[in-house]
Amino acid sequence: MHKPLLHRTAIPALIKRNTVLFALAQSFVGAGIQLAYGIGPLMVIAVTGSASLAGLTVGLFGVSRFLVSYPVGKITDAYGRKPGILFGQGLAMVGTFAAGLAMLAGSAMGLTLGMTIFAMGISAGQQLRVAATDMYPPRMRGMALGLIAMGSLIGIVLSPMVMALADHIAARTGSPSIALPWLMMPVLILGGMLLVAFVHPDPKEIGMNLQRYYPDYTPPPHRADGQGASFSSSILLRAPATRLAIISNASGTGNMAIVMVLTSLVLSHHGYGLTSITISHSFHAAGMFAFTLPLGWASDRVGREWVMYPGVGIALIGALLVAFSEGFISVTLGTFLVGLGWCAANVASTALIADQVETQHRGRAIGVSESAAGGMSVLAAAVTGPLVECTSLPAAGVVAVLIAVVPLVMLGWTKAAQLRTAIS
Repeated sequence: MHKPLLHRTAIPALIKRNTVLFALAQSFVGAGIQLAYGIGPLMVIAVTGSASLAGLTVGLFGVSRFLVSYPVGKITDAYGRKPGILFGQGLAMVGTFAAGLAMLAGSAMGLTLGMTIFAMGISAGQQLRVAATDMYPPRMRGMALGLIAMGSLIGIVLSPMVMALADHIAARTGSPSIALPWLMMPVLILGGMLLVAFVHPDPKEIGMNLQRYYPDYTPPPHRADGQGASFSSSILLRAPATRLAIISNASGTGNMAIVMVLTSLVLSHHGYGLTSITISHSFHAAGMFAFTLPLGWASDRVGREWVMYPGVGIALIGALLVAFSEGFISVTLGTFLVGLGWCAANVASTALIADQVETQHRGRAIGVSESAAGGMSVLAAAVTGPLVECTSLPAAGVVAVLIAVVPLVMLGWTKAAQLRTAIS
């Protein structure tokens, strides 16, 4: 596995400023993401009365991710990253308000519509990660992704605070506490939009002229495989490294989609309240984001694969804990490990894919990976509810484990094929 050579390079002040603005913007939107995953399954059950639909909100995230990621990537490749990010944040703001109103009205249709709009906005807003890879040279891209994701740690803190405030207001007014946080979120998201508006120049412009910002950076020659002139997703899928990166990201996301639903259902089944469930999901979110910087640094220093594949393995172990544990601590440890494993796989795979394409194609390239992850989330969410309804909570956990095994088996198969080729 390739170990990239690192050099000490100062990060220009403009890049630092943009990174901070993006990280803070991500934190505001991130609070809504944690609420959606944390109490989303309970919201669905509250308006439908059926546990078989518990995976609906997670499924909507997957559907939106599958449908939106590539088209928005195409838009940002053509017009810049900021328009796509702002568009996504605007959709997310509308979606949170609609979801809150739907919960007040007890409308399953309204909740579905509101969460769909919110999920589409979140998927479009993932171009923040593309923007991060644009602004840094290859030897610093893992760290850059870590810096952006670190902003989500603020979102981890905000999410339980918003839920606790909603509980307090609900106790005084008699309003349903499960609806109130969504009516608070538009204020936070609007703040994030204002922060993105201050970013300049557009990260795509920076990425296409990195040598202006990093004097020691030498642009690579145009690629011989044709990616310099045009983009084709088939090129990514034919190359073993990028194919496995896409599958690892999809696997980690599918595993996590099941576990995030399971965490809520398992803790609720054992009598824990909404605030406790939100706190448990905050530990999961800590796994997702608290270690992005060291994991990104490690992927820069020792290689993308040495972070990506162990991450998938850690997620597998976490799924086992959530599926077969009963206590708050053990379930929370499991959901934390799933978040940590996803973080490692996501950061390393994103950096690996970004390394393989030029700036003007990067939005679409990472969009392919995100669409695959969205498709896996849809599949995971579709089977979780019926499995829980018809069999048991652990059965859904077994599916999460099987999803995590796929890239590890494919890695072994690929390495074995390469070994046979070398011997022959």
